[in-house]
Amino acid sequence: MKILFLPFLQIPTGHHTVADAIIRSISRRIPNAECAKIDFFSYADKLLERAFRLTYLTWIDHSPQTFVWLYKNFVYPTKSTKHFNWYEYKFLDKMNDLLEEEQPDLIVCTQAFPSFLIDRLKNSGITTAPVINVYTDFFINKLWGSSNIDYHFVPDRYIKTQLMEQNHIDPSRIFITGIPIDECFTPRPSLASQSVRPYHILISGGSGGLGDLETLISSLPGKKDRSYIFSLLCGKNKKLYKDVLSLKRPNLKPLSYISSRETINALYDEADAIITKPGGVTISEALHKHLPIFVHSSLPGQEEINKEYLKQRELIYELDLSYPIADQLDLFFGDTNKQSVWQERVNSYLKEIEVTAWQKVMEFAVAQTFKKQPKYKEKRSIISQSSS
Repeated sequence: MKILFLPFLQIPTGHHTVADAIIRSISRRIPNAECAKIDFFSYADKLLERAFRLTYLTWIDHSPQTFVWLYKNFVYPTKSTKHFNWYEYKFLDKMNDLLEEEQPDLIVCTQAFPSFLIDRLKNSGITTAPVINVYTDFFINKLWGSSNIDYHFVPDRYIKTQLMEQNHIDPSRIFITGIPIDECFTPRPSLASQSVRPYHILISGGSGGLGDLETLISSLPGKKDRSYIFSLLCGKNKKLYKDVLSLKRPNLKPLSYISSRETINALYDEADAIITKPGGVTISEALHKHLPIFVHSSLPGQEEINKEYLKQRELIYELDLSYPIADQLDLFFGDTNKQSVWQERVNSYLKEIEVTAWQKVMEFAVAQTFKKQPKYKEKRSIISQSSS
């Protein structure tokens, strides 16, 4: 049994986190299962991927609008099936090469671009192993392949309805899995309504320590405040860690990059709430932990869309950084009814989840290994097909 997972870029984003979580769950139960995770961008062009990766975090932090423009107009190709852009020829041929080399029994796309390419290959007549889209945000962008993708793992019933109505996908091919997270993130032993002051608030800026954290920090309670204790996850942002440490504030503790899932889970268990960006995986972890979520900022693009969607479902609270953070937190912690209503909304969201992602991936992979049928036709020229 061989399962090929396809994220994009070597940056530790949610695409990798989700793939790794599914791989760990499968490996615990089928030790001899071969789960290969390949960053397709590196496979296609190592030099281009490295150049892009080295500038990505700085670029998106300092000039996010220009990054989004380039991402949409260069990295993301068109959806038209009538022609191929020059860079699509290269990536399509590379994807075809990768699938022929790996010969997987099942393909899991945790990022849109690999899904798009495989959808194109299948549309041109090339046969592949069954393909699963695992969506890592609370929306589906236009790049994801759809019509030729076998299965779709979606965050909730609204996204399932969208695929059915707008993309005309058979509901039997769509499974509500939530955004997959590691199995260690189980509900907290106690809820915020049972907590007492001082409240422990976890602050996250993702693995890169991004977002408008400087403004957030300036809005936090002063040194003499004893109502809240803040733990700031600085990720790999060493400058942020040093800057916060130099403040010498007893109610603000910076934490350097943490790779251990168990350590993060322990921090969740100790916290009464989290202040974070609306990244899909972090939000999903917090929801499963029943940890009240306050959003301090969002990067343009996916996170902005996530934020608006989550606000619509009333699963998060958006902070106004121009006002004292403690006053805004007090509105939640001082109102037990508000806390109960939020918990009910979270329970409603979690009840929509039909099955865990790793269970379905394992089920499909096992079924596929018994079919014993050729998965790939003889390689043909993508360019000649597109002109026929």
